[in-house]
Order: sequence, then C-alpha cells, then structure tokens
Amino acid sequence: MKQGIHPDNYRPVVFKDMSNGDMFLSRSTARSNETVEFEGETYPVIKLEISSSSHPFYTGKSKLVDTAGRVDKFMSRYARTRK
Repeated sequence: MKQGIHPDNYRPVVFKDMSNGDMFLSRSTARSNETVEFEGETYPVIKLEISSSSHPFYTGKSKLVDTAGRVDKFMSRYARTRK
C-alpha cells in the first residue's frame, strides 16, 4: 500500500448488519460515536441496514425484508394489479 495517500482517520471499523446481527472488520474513515467488542478488541461500529450476508442476491432468498416492510407492501400491491 502506498504511504501517505490515506486520511489520518483511516482506521479499523466494525460494520454491523442490523437485520441479522453479522459483523465484519474493515477499514474506513466513517465517523461513529458507538463502539463494540469484536474478537477481543474494541472498535468503532457502523450500523448497516443490509449487507452481503443479508442481501437477497447473495443469500439466494427472493424476498427482501426491510425494517418498514415497504418492499413487501409494494410487491403485494403490484401482484394484485398484475393478475
């Protein structure tokens, strides 16, 4: 990796998928006021609505469930008009 091209606040951060609770460690400059214990260390945490561990394309599930249920509501309404 080239030296001196990353911002000073480029650090390890834990990303947490809120739909299934999976967490993974990466590096980011995103700001966070919350921390989480991950593999024996404390890291800042960034909460995600959806990640590759819960996205229907990667999991093979055809139904997308979001927090407000908007997608399912649209799909049920669209299915009625399509018939």
